[in-house]
Amino acid sequence: MQISAHREKGLWEGDQTSGCSLQPSPVKHVMTARALKRERLPRLYKDVLSKKPKEYWDYEKMIVKWGNLEHYEVTQKIGRGKYSEVFTGYHVPTNKKCVIKILKPVKKKKIKREIKILQNVSKGPNIVALLDVVRDPLTKTPCLVFEHINNTDWKSLYPKLTPHDIKFYLYQVLKALDYSHSQGLMHRDVKPHNVMIDHDKREVRLIDWGLAEFYHPLTEYNVRVASRHYKGPELLVDDTFYDYSLDIWSFGCMLAGMIFRKEPFFAGADNVDQLYKIAKVLGTDLLNDYLDAYDLELELEVEQRLGTLPRKQWSAFKNKDNAERCSPEALELIDKMLRYDPAARVLPKEARLQSLF
Repeated sequence: MQISAHREKGLWEGDQTSGCSLQPSPVKHVMTARALKRERLPRLYKDVLSKKPKEYWDYEKMIVKWGNLEHYEVTQKIGRGKYSEVFTGYHVPTNKKCVIKILKPVKKKKIKREIKILQNVSKGPNIVALLDVVRDPLTKTPCLVFEHINNTDWKSLYPKLTPHDIKFYLYQVLKALDYSHSQGLMHRDVKPHNVMIDHDKREVRLIDWGLAEFYHPLTEYNVRVASRHYKGPELLVDDTFYDYSLDIWSFGCMLAGMIFRKEPFFAGADNVDQLYKIAKVLGTDLLNDYLDAYDLELELEVEQRLGTLPRKQWSAFKNKDNAERCSPEALELIDKMLRYDPAARVLPKEARLQSLF
């Protein structure tokens, strides 16, 4: 079956937003004050991009070198998302298996951003390798070609993992995140669906860099990123001056879900409910401390929805089904990651040195 069989209708002229659907902002803020509060953040890799040539991060001006579409055929659909459909396939000249991501119509600069970011990081540790970029000559539909990973679906794999397995695989994800951050990149969509695990080979790949972005200090970013259950509080309170620490919140949600056998760990029905679910665990006192520290203010209706909530101890989530996973070291690391204040979160490089590993 050829890729052209899956062409989108019409030319590649889509102009859809690269973020999630708009929602009313829950927060009023003073931008200047918020920027000043962020001046010393992040602790690591703050000025990485200033040391790199402009062409490294200026994706809007990049010229994409397209490969040969006829070198690839798709075999089976394995997934779909808001911005793409994903297929297994093979490279015709070598008969080697691959994964082909056929992109849906979005702004051209979003396509360029994903390609540029993948070209910059795909040789990093435990990051999916980008093999080629091709497009249909008629519809201009772009396709990204990746290495094939014999992934086991996380819903069936996670319950079977031993504490040793969990430590091993999550350490590999931290290596991938630390590398991407060291290259000036935020992933912005860390979640189980985007961590491929070949359990037989004990290999891990961090995939789907479609929402990733270059980090420039004191820059405002779109808060309509990440999947709801893994959104950091900064996204939920419209704190646009976020940084790499967003990824560690999402990673912490994964860690908590695996340790407590509760996935997703924070399961909100919408963004306001997601913040409520977080506050039910971390409490509202620390939320208010975070808001005050960065000159953020919740809208009255959101504040009323949250009310006053006490903080829970992580040990409260321990039960007979997850006791073997709930070591003091695991609970300590969860606590260091799932914090309202991004400045208080342990970063991937620091997390790899924690006693859990």
